Amino acid sequence: MLFAATIMKKIPFAKMQGSGNDFILIDNRRGILKGRDLSALAKTVCHRRFSVGADGLIVIVPPSSRKTANFKWRFFNADGSEAEMCGNGSRCAARFAMNRKIAPKKMAFETLAGLIHAEVKRERVRVQLTDASGLRLNMSVPLSSGIRTGHFINTGVPHLVYFTEILDAENVEAVGRETRYHDLFLPAGTNVNFVSVKGPRKLRLRTYERGVEGETLACGTGAVAAALVAAALGSASSPVEVLTKGGETLIISFTLKNGMFAGIELDGEAQVICEGDLFL
Repeated sequence: MLFAATIMKKIPFAKMQGSGNDFILIDNRRGILKGRDLSALAKTVCHRRFSVGADGLIVIVPPSSRKTANFKWRFFNADGSEAEMCGNGSRCAARFAMNRKIAPKKMAFETLAGLIHAEVKRERVRVQLTDASGLRLNMSVPLSSGIRTGHFINTGVPHLVYFTEILDAENVEAVGRETRYHDLFLPAGTNVNFVSVKGPRKLRLRTYERGVEGETLACGTGAVAAALVAAALGSASSPVEVLTKGGETLIISFTLKNGMFAGIELDGEAQVICEGDLFL
């Protein structure tokens, strides 16, 4: 009975990273995770030191209709919360799907934010995101350190952008946490980006991510938010190169006409770190 109680199920997984954001990916199209609480699973497997560790868990499931999508994903942050979208995660999911013959090089997949189109070109993956929404420029955000000017946009998930000339000196953890939970962004909260403009097509970015609850090495939807807000303010134009804290550069392309964004694309590397089995 003792041995029976300790028997664990073997679950194949891959770990991937995009610009320093790392993810655990599981193909659940045949129900290998049937009956499991996916939120609790995400918290378990994303816990660094006690498990594989990652910023998020991506679970691949069958699409609602094979006429419109090759697969559907469910994305969970490390804290177990389910998110509508993740830019770097979407690039990893696309390469994982092509590697596993779930989808061809050009594909579409379902997210809570809408249908995402992607194309895999060796280690680089380009994804076309859903349209951005909710742009609000020059918001006054009262913080314990004083009032800061922020700019809000939803690029699949909510983002606030602070422009700064002292990016390396910013207290991303403290200011990010206070902003993330600010009354202005209830009930969903917001991701928080600190951006330095380095030229008409070059930005540097640091991001406090909702769900990870801390600064990450990169954020795809945050990079998109930074580029779009910079363009709306006249500080940048497409294509925009965004240098992440992890040292990699993401390329954001879009069109801006009459204050509206269209054709938003995110391009960058997506790499397989390892593959193996989880025993859960």
